[in-house]
Amino acid sequence: MTPRTFQADTPLQALILEQALLLARQLEQATDAAPDGQVLARVEAAAVPAGRELTRRAVEAALQAQADAAEKKGHRGGCVPAAAGAPGRRAAPAATSSPPPGSSG
Repeated sequence: MTPRTFQADTPLQALILEQALLLARQLEQATDAAPDGQVLARVEAAAVPAGRELTRRAVEAALQAQADAAEKKGHRGGCVPAAAGAPGRRAAPAATSSPPPGSSG
């Protein structure tokens, strides 16, 4: 195959390109090393955790880049109001009702 050149315009893009190429090499090695009848299992075993790690690093780098940019602009971190229904917020307890007429209770 003819070598290709990729251009990354940001550090995040560079990180993702590098990690994706590393993942591709790992998958190629896994397929080459797997015995017959176990290729899919071995490749999945390599791909799933490596894909999660690639995603985790990309998200971490994206958030860090955003935080760095905000810091340079002088934005300060602060409290953000929680969304309605967010975990940790509780609605007022429901009012109790009396039993229907004619029931014992």
